[in-house]
Amino acid sequence: MNAYMSPAIIMRVKEVGESDLLVTFFTAQKGRLSGVAKGARKSRKRFVNALDLFSLVSLEYAPRRQGNLLLLESGKLLNAYPGLRADFSAFSKASYMIELTEILFPPGVSEPDMFDLLNLSLDALSRGEKTHLVPLVFEFRALSMGGFRIDTGRCARCARPYQGEGTAVFLPETGGMACLKCGRPSALSPPLKPSVVKAIETLQHRPFREAMKEDLPEDTMKTLRVVLKLHREYRLERKLRTSKYVE
Repeated sequence: MNAYMSPAIIMRVKEVGESDLLVTFFTAQKGRLSGVAKGARKSRKRFVNALDLFSLVSLEYAPRRQGNLLLLESGKLLNAYPGLRADFSAFSKASYMIELTEILFPPGVSEPDMFDLLNLSLDALSRGEKTHLVPLVFEFRALSMGGFRIDTGRCARCARPYQGEGTAVFLPETGGMACLKCGRPSALSPPLKPSVVKAIETLQHRPFREAMKEDLPEDTMKTLRVVLKLHREYRLERKLRTSKYVE
């Protein structure tokens, strides 16, 4: 059987039997995968610090003769993201990003850009770089990649193009927004100032490093969090277990 070697981000680790580990990991080319590391709990020689949660590793794996689980052969640590383990807030935000990735990208669905986004986001959290902004940038980009981009180009009801002027209203049921002639602000349809609409466009479309250069006012950040919560729960039809860490 052919073995594969690729960078991977460790998402979940579970003890199995007396010495094995069941590992879920995310790769650029093959998406989310799961495999068994035989004897990993008793002998760490093949996986020296390479199976720690939320680590970037170079992982060698191969198909098994039966079942869908892979056989993990060896691993080499590339980035432990040490700051995540030294800061509970950073670790909690990382947990949220992992859970959202799992929901948006089922096993075997590949998305190289998503792998890069997750890697860059974990690294930024680990280094303490604008940790208040990282989850916002990550979620807007991740939802967009997963097919849940917020449409800011036109009114979802009358189709009138949005020109970047005047207040709009977010409509969770449409995944977009409406002009004030077609919608009224409420707790479930928050108003969107032009600056907020621009921020949504920036966070959805710009590469991670460019989006992280944004200096958003606190009132804009607050509105963005409300919009994300409404949008996420309506589109995904669930409340994430770790969402409390970013709301």
